[in-house]
Amino acid sequence: MTTILVVDDDPAIVRTLAINLRARDHRVQVAHDGRTALQVLTEETPDLVLLDLGLPDLDGVSVLRRLRGFSTVPVIVLSARHSSDDKVEALDLGANDYVTKPFGVEELMARIRAALRQSPAGTLTEGRVVTTATLRLDLGEHAAELNGAPVHLTPTEWRMVDTLTRRPGALVRQGDLLREVWGPSYDKESNYLRVFMAQLRRKLEVEPSRPRHFLTEPGVGHRFVP
Repeated sequence: MTTILVVDDDPAIVRTLAINLRARDHRVQVAHDGRTALQVLTEETPDLVLLDLGLPDLDGVSVLRRLRGFSTVPVIVLSARHSSDDKVEALDLGANDYVTKPFGVEELMARIRAALRQSPAGTLTEGRVVTTATLRLDLGEHAAELNGAPVHLTPTEWRMVDTLTRRPGALVRQGDLLREVWGPSYDKESNYLRVFMAQLRRKLEVEPSRPRHFLTEPGVGHRFVP
């Protein structure tokens, strides 16, 4: 039985989520504010977090930022904020998915299943080290360096790096990359790739606007060129 922490201050949404999650054999924990959520997360280890951004004390973005300082638990943001800037910020901080309110319960459950199927960050290809003139990527140790300086990558970014570097130079089509990193129900979410490829270039390219290693074939896919 998986444990899901629901972080939301709206009693109606919490009640709806709890009923539907328990009906699918999930154990449910509830936090109505950010500080309570962080306390729960430091004391217990849920399998997934559903996180609202509009909390009464700490903003959900602040909760996510603090959470990523000590945990790689999958996080699905549930928010009434439809702005692409809000989505990019949440994904950039390490959210695995972003669902806008109001949402369909069945779609949310599918996204939960996909997030739970994602490989934990510790199961990347063990012992594989990728090196270029400027980069060193240790997939087993989750250690990245650009020109000798350490670089922090989120769990999702590591999954993208793992997928792209398995076959250097080979094109990975958009749908294949989305399914590999986020799960089978995400093969149409090409906007995710735009966000995360931009993040990888900002972190792992000497000149992000003129990438040498993480390349895009517009409308087709992406490749890692050593």
